Amino acid sequence: MMQLNLPAYPFRTTQKEGRTLIFDVSRRRWVKLTPEEWVRQHFVRYLVEEKHYPASLIAVEHSLQINRQNFRADAVVFSNAGKPLLVVECKAPGVKITQKVFEQIVRYNFEFQVGFLIVTNGLSHFCCRIDKINLSYEYLNEIPGYDELMR
Repeated sequence: MMQLNLPAYPFRTTQKEGRTLIFDVSRRRWVKLTPEEWVRQHFVRYLVEEKHYPASLIAVEHSLQINRQNFRADAVVFSNAGKPLLVVECKAPGVKITQKVFEQIVRYNFEFQVGFLIVTNGLSHFCCRIDKINLSYEYLNEIPGYDELMR
């Protein structure tokens, strides 16, 4: 897999039936290592190790339903009280971050109603803070630490 614009972390991988699998600590199981999964694993690890998000409060591939259709958010970060705070959408490094990607995560946010959204392809990361009172948003220069999400 390619080098991302994230710190390099050690991961457990294995080969099975000609496929490479990576151990997802969050889901406690082996999953197929795709380019998107490579980004997801790195980004979740980045949130935990660099931004000090509690690993136990991050749900990976969290299910949601919109208009009776099932979807999965790549990662949702929760408060200790179980309130969603942030949604992350990961794409493979070869996928360009476009308006369509932002529309996808905004649709997810109709369900979650979080204050922060992140879109990443492992090379480019975009984070915005949602201002629910003024019905606006602002892009942040840096991904907030967990403490900032709680404010």
